[in-house]
Amino acid sequence: MSFIALKIIKFILPLVVFTAMVTTSQSEPTHAISMYSTPALPPDFVSLPYANPNAPKGGEIKLGAVGSFDSLNPHILKGRSPWQLRFWNYETLMGRNWDEPFTLYGLLAESIEVAPNREWVEFTLRPEAKFADGSPVTIEDVLWSYETLGTVGHWRYRGLWKKIETMERKSTSTIRFSFNEDNPELALLAGMRPILKKGQWERRDFTASGIETVPITSAPYQITNFEAGRFIELQRNPDYWANNLGLRRGTNNFDTIRIEYFADASIYFEAFKAGEIDVYREGNAEKWISQFDFPLALKGAITKSEIPHSRPTGMRGLFMNMRNEKFKDWRVREALIQAFNFEYINEAQNANRQRRITSYFSNSTLGLVPGPASEDIIKLLNNFKADLPPGTLEGYEFPKSDGTLGNRKNMRRAHKLLEEAGYSVTDGILRDGTGKAFEFEILLRQGAQEYLSISEIYANSLARLGIDVRISLVDSAQYSERLKKAQFEMVPHARGLSLSPGNEQSLYWSSEAADQEGTRNIIGVKSPAIDYLLSRLMKSKTVDELQSITRAMDRVLTAGRYVIPIYYENVSRIAHKSELKFPTYTPIYGDRIGFLPDVWWYQ
Repeated sequence: MSFIALKIIKFILPLVVFTAMVTTSQSEPTHAISMYSTPALPPDFVSLPYANPNAPKGGEIKLGAVGSFDSLNPHILKGRSPWQLRFWNYETLMGRNWDEPFTLYGLLAESIEVAPNREWVEFTLRPEAKFADGSPVTIEDVLWSYETLGTVGHWRYRGLWKKIETMERKSTSTIRFSFNEDNPELALLAGMRPILKKGQWERRDFTASGIETVPITSAPYQITNFEAGRFIELQRNPDYWANNLGLRRGTNNFDTIRIEYFADASIYFEAFKAGEIDVYREGNAEKWISQFDFPLALKGAITKSEIPHSRPTGMRGLFMNMRNEKFKDWRVREALIQAFNFEYINEAQNANRQRRITSYFSNSTLGLVPGPASEDIIKLLNNFKADLPPGTLEGYEFPKSDGTLGNRKNMRRAHKLLEEAGYSVTDGILRDGTGKAFEFEILLRQGAQEYLSISEIYANSLARLGIDVRISLVDSAQYSERLKKAQFEMVPHARGLSLSPGNEQSLYWSSEAADQEGTRNIIGVKSPAIDYLLSRLMKSKTVDELQSITRAMDRVLTAGRYVIPIYYENVSRIAHKSELKFPTYTPIYGDRIGFLPDVWWYQ
């Protein structure tokens, strides 16, 4: 007997039996679900607030990416798949309004129903939902997808599966998920797993798929052409089942989406300047001003657009690997942060036009409030005070330099901290008490020019402390493999965070996730305080409670000194062909999933 037969309760009974069944729930099916409030959009909403329902259809948009791919399956640990496929090539039971945190609307599901305490959730499929080959999306597809992803899929899917007590087929179109823990967000998460076509995969090894199997999905776009590592092309399905659905009207306007892959960012930019690519995102404020005066731009064929957002900054910078013994002492990590001359680097890279990230959830109401912790934060962390990094409750801020190359004050501080941690300089080399030299590697992907420049300046600063830093440039395949297996000491990374933090935070920061291959806990942090806050976060009942928990977690992570942060902007800079248009109203998440190319069009 298969695992699914044991895990799933199947009711193979006539429909009349189901209509006669009595339920104790007081709930009713509805078109949407929200974590804390009432959904903003009514059942008959015409379109998403940031979509143009009258946008013209047609044309091709050519996008670029740095790196490569060797798989068309974004749901497994093996291989490198274009990340965009998760969002453009698959659909879920519920969909997002990116102008509204913590709320979902029916997509493949026409309705959702929850128990009074959200101990279970039911979804009823739309009868019109179908795959691109014309076959209907069935409960069998849902059952198979959840079990497969939950047992052999990527780590991002397995956490929910462990919390599902049973999956029940309530009728030919309705499925119920019952949960084994008090966690109100699970009702939302249960609607956000991609639904795959069971018939395409049941005779194949799902975990070994590469480029041999082109997925048949229910999404508006299907893969029609590709060359591994060079390009991938998706075509809009003219018979797409949900063209007139409120979640879809005014979206998916291009006939073709093509992604070209480049060895490094400089080649990618040259291709954009030559008109071979339609869109280019620029993260550097100085380049945005000084390097977009090429012929196509001067002729007016290129438009520069700035898209604001209100989402948290997340964390971007050089991540230390806490699995490595040399980074265990907070004084060492603080010394490495002190030696990072941000003000000088920001001037060299951006003419001082960008601001430094101050914490993980900064730029939002979820971020820590500077200074001493408030009473609600102290109460949350009271049992962990003895083990918290210095500054957690008192207040911690990343150091500032005087902007000169010498950075003398901070370098003196770094030297003192290293001495306190048991290190001393002998013959120009920093050594521990056993005489072992302090050295480490910064791992970079080939073509990462921005981080290469930053790392070279940083390495020169560390050399003054007697620390030998090796900067290793490796190809995309080796880089991805080493990251997956946590075989690095320091690496540039960006951890995006949302306005609706929940169960996914465990993937980023939990002790359980730290030692999993392919983990998203890149730092490898293991903190009882963070684990406790994560457990509280998943059970939070109000916005105020959620805010207190995230602010406490922000303090612990920031004072943990696990990352050397660089800069951020609360706008996205997008240069694009002038024929490409987007609505004047942008969602609070700004330029993120669901925006480009989703609501853009050719005029």
